[in-house]
Amino acid sequence: MNYAKTILFAVMMLAVGACSPKIYGTVQLIDANLQPIPPVKESPQGTVVNMINTTTTLDKASGAVISDGEGKFKSAKDYIIPGLYKVEANRIGYMTETQTVKITKFGSKKVEFKLKKIPEGSRKTIEGSKSDEDKIVNPGEVNIQPPTM
Repeated sequence: MNYAKTILFAVMMLAVGACSPKIYGTVQLIDANLQPIPPVKESPQGTVVNMINTTTTLDKASGAVISDGEGKFKSAKDYIIPGLYKVEANRIGYMTETQTVKITKFGSKKVEFKLKKIPEGSRKTIEGSKSDEDKIVNPGEVNIQPPTM
């Protein structure tokens, strides 16, 4: 009987280890008319997804991953701990999107982003730069935002 309990315990521990919390999902790029942009025209690969835990200590508060060519992303193994997360996808030329998810001890959350392209006329440009210093662009002007804590 003890042998059966030992086996059962080992199987349960394997199941628990396989169920470590994670955040995963997809990023889809859409045009100004909310139509999907085909990956052959512009790939979602390289979109930055920040995962910011708003309920923990600073040393485990944030991390980032990059989406693949299909727009898929997932948190690093054993990085996500229970708490409330702000998950933010951003890409130059697209509106940043943020979603809030709650992660439990054995929970995983799928997050799907649809990043809307910023129309060309709405983007700021650098005109008449006389020196390299004049070419410095504020990160907010190109839709790159540091994580908020």
